[in-house]
Amino acid sequence: MAQPAGQTQPAAISIDYAVQGKPLNPFWAYFGYDEPNYTYMHDGKKLLTELSALSPTPVYVRCHNLLTTGDGTPALKWGSTNAYTEDANGNPVYDWHIVDSIFDTYIQRGMKPLAEIGFMPEALSTHPEPYRHHWKPGVRYDSIYTGWAWPPRNYSRWATLIEKWVRHCVQRYGEKEVATWLWEVWNEPNISYWKGTEQEYFRLYDTTAAAVKRAFPSARIGGPATTGPSWDKAARWLRDFLDQCAQTNTPLDFISFHAKGSPKVVEGHVRMNRKPQLSDVSNGFAIVKASPYKNLPIYITECDPEGCAACGMATNPENAYRNSTMYSSYTAASFALIADLADSFQVNLAGAISWSFEFEGQKWFDGFRDLATNGVDKPVLNVFRMFGMMRGNRIPAGNAFAAADQHSLSVMVWNYTDDDLPGEPLMTSITLTHLPAKKVKVTHYRIDGSHSNAYEVWKKMGSPQNPTPAQYRQLEAAGHLQQLDAPQLLTVTNGALTIPVTLPRQAVSLIKLAF
Repeated sequence: MAQPAGQTQPAAISIDYAVQGKPLNPFWAYFGYDEPNYTYMHDGKKLLTELSALSPTPVYVRCHNLLTTGDGTPALKWGSTNAYTEDANGNPVYDWHIVDSIFDTYIQRGMKPLAEIGFMPEALSTHPEPYRHHWKPGVRYDSIYTGWAWPPRNYSRWATLIEKWVRHCVQRYGEKEVATWLWEVWNEPNISYWKGTEQEYFRLYDTTAAAVKRAFPSARIGGPATTGPSWDKAARWLRDFLDQCAQTNTPLDFISFHAKGSPKVVEGHVRMNRKPQLSDVSNGFAIVKASPYKNLPIYITECDPEGCAACGMATNPENAYRNSTMYSSYTAASFALIADLADSFQVNLAGAISWSFEFEGQKWFDGFRDLATNGVDKPVLNVFRMFGMMRGNRIPAGNAFAAADQHSLSVMVWNYTDDDLPGEPLMTSITLTHLPAKKVKVTHYRIDGSHSNAYEVWKKMGSPQNPTPAQYRQLEAAGHLQQLDAPQLLTVTNGALTIPVTLPRQAVSLIKLAF
């Protein structure tokens, strides 16, 4: 039988507790989404509460449309705050109440905004009509690029808007708090999210960065949030941007770009493709490493298996992976590889944003790229819970992901394959050496077909679109991270311990030792 495409787990894993590297960086504690008005809705607040609880450090959240004109009514790939309008005489009118509702929701949960500065208010757009789009899955994707994507007709008014916004945030939340935020200029300006030229984006960045720093010199500003640097044109944009900032001494506190994979349907099943995503990451790292900014923090402000969170599996069958443990194992395997790439390039990877949140009021398990559906967590969310339970310093672990501190050691392992096909479980083992204890408590957490998996429970219920209260409670419990079995107290012999692990296809395990 042929080896499944993309299988990554070796037959055995060896981990030496004594070989500890640099502190574990919670680069995974970053999330984002298109629709900002979902933030303060019922399921949005519930999910944000869960995300804030899963990380030992503050979770950062990025969303589009923070300056888009509109009444705050959410829709797929749309949102608005009405922060800037003009009165009948053409005078600016500033209204922060919707954007405050968004940031308040984060701050109340101990979260931090990665504040994306965009998009263009209707009254400032050089091409305002049409402005509000009504996109839905199956409609041409480029129909979303309307008046909000154009440069400002008046850069001075744009600068004043940004300066007032930042000053307002400092007044509302305090200097100490806002100093921990990140401000990013626009989104994917090298494609149709920006209808201006490259040079016009550089002008927008320069103008915006200056306004942010005038308002609050301690603010951290960055960009350019370009699409995948594996494309020649995107790579050129990123290099040109860094060169421009260096030549003009423009403020730049961090660098951002995006990385996406490309699944497809092959012979009736989904086949994932991490190669474009990992090429984006490695090319982006290489560009930064060769620039004058090689030591700056890097944020991959969208880091996903593909590019359209709001494209469900009904219109895009290649996205059927999203409900299942395939999304979980892909995320575990790809994030571990991204951490290894950062180590290899010796760059400062600060964060990788999973562009996945929730879609309020949609059908149950409709194949959106989200972390929860109708308030019930999907299997993929439990991978982030696993990452959040890891502490201490990184330990080399081959195709596993490991970390340890004085009193614990955690190992994440997975049985990921590119093809969404049934297969035999993987029989492996984890051998741990130089453990500083004679006995250890071992807790085994698992994501598979029968653990931490509300989707499989929902299907067994008959896939109800209107679950009863009792069914909802059952689904809610099934969506949480579960243990494979009861914790065990194991004896360590001469500092060594071997733990056998059987991993079903697309399963993820976290083995946590306490001593």
